[in-house]
Amino acid sequence: MHPQLAADLGRLPELLEETRQRALAFLAGLDERPVVHRPAADAAEPAAPVPPMPGPSALVPPVPAPLPEEGGGIPAALAEFTERWEPRLSASAGPRYFGFVTGGATPAALAGDWLTSVVDQNSNSALDPAGQQLERETVGWLRELFGLSAAHHGTFVSGATMSNTVGLAVAREWLGERLGVDVAEDGVGALGRVRVLSGSAHSSIAKALSVLGLGRTALRTVPVLPGREAVDVAALERALAEAAGPCVVVANAGTVNTVDFDDLRAIAALRERYGFWLHVDAAFGAFAALSPEHERLVAGLDLADSVCVDLHKWLNVPYDSAVQFTRRPDLQARVFQNAAAYLGPLSEHPDLVHLTPENSHRLRALAAWFTLRAYGRAGHREIVERCVSGARTLGGHVARIDGLELLAPVRLNVVCFSLTADPTPERLAALAAELADEAFLTPTRYAGRPALRAAFSNWRTTGGDVRRTAEALARAVRKLTA
Repeated sequence: MHPQLAADLGRLPELLEETRQRALAFLAGLDERPVVHRPAADAAEPAAPVPPMPGPSALVPPVPAPLPEEGGGIPAALAEFTERWEPRLSASAGPRYFGFVTGGATPAALAGDWLTSVVDQNSNSALDPAGQQLERETVGWLRELFGLSAAHHGTFVSGATMSNTVGLAVAREWLGERLGVDVAEDGVGALGRVRVLSGSAHSSIAKALSVLGLGRTALRTVPVLPGREAVDVAALERALAEAAGPCVVVANAGTVNTVDFDDLRAIAALRERYGFWLHVDAAFGAFAALSPEHERLVAGLDLADSVCVDLHKWLNVPYDSAVQFTRRPDLQARVFQNAAAYLGPLSEHPDLVHLTPENSHRLRALAAWFTLRAYGRAGHREIVERCVSGARTLGGHVARIDGLELLAPVRLNVVCFSLTADPTPERLAALAAELADEAFLTPTRYAGRPALRAAFSNWRTTGGDVRRTAEALARAVRKLTA
């Protein structure tokens, strides 16, 4: 054994304790830490001009340090991380990171995630079954949480993009079944031209269609209701009537800009007259099922053929984690089956290795199992309802700040707003940059207009954080318009 490995192993308890102390210090400082680090203030790094959109993505990256020949073990790595990298990291785990619909990690989820690395399971095969058994139990709890029936089977994947990709891959196989071809064996060329219909599809849908060989142009946008992001069901029916052969409908249970919901029951009812696969993107909108006031928004979710739900959003488990559900696990296994003797046979109940693109499958279900077991339905309902309340309150503040206007009602947990005068991307970027110490908001475009979006999904966010954000926003607007 390399001497440094042996030394770290011999001192592992004290080194892990030192790491624990660093972790606790980071978490304790979340409330006062700048929500997004601004490298322009760092003399060690060159600053770029003001980016066209908020965030540090347009900044010149630092020159990477060379790989050391002799590493120095955990103490050296921890010291350099603390000095060079930790100060640059955002407070994305904290209560005022409102960008990207990002959750945090509940205490139980954090414990589960640490143990995931400790036990280091590749939970894919019945030859070593405990990991996939735990995942299946967790999927069952999630299915119950979202009001899905036992007809839906699910697996964990890395995020909503992969969840949508898996759901549409199963849909692709269903299209082949309807047309009498085997896409998994013969390729997507056997399908011919495919139509995918949606009112306000998330960008990951087009990405998934590209990955699956169906092509981005397969996505056809259907008109939405006036002043809404929800699809016009009558317009959808006309599009279905015009489609030649079976197609795919992607419905939304919570759009990214205004958290609008398609009428899932009405859409599902159209299947009686038209042949289509119904995929529902419920990345964070599925959590409306936890709130008695809002569960009506996801009525009909169980009627979907496949469903996407992101868990590192409102379940507040660490990145990366999502789940996908489908009523056709047989078609899913046809797409993703892996023929290797060492992985075990493709049985009536396929191992997880046969159900997703990943052969290596981290036990990411453990963090979700921990938080669900620790706080139950009631604990996670409280998180959802507190986030919804916070979004409503911030929306009220925005409506009263001179120079800002809400672009849509606060339907659930997202506040979409813009400047009343000259709302250019550059001015909105400047507004977001002025807020960066106190809160992080991401840019969007709604109804053709540049805007900012504040998404509430972190378990730590309180009314005090909302007031603090509103006050900072008012100051930033006054400075920008002075």
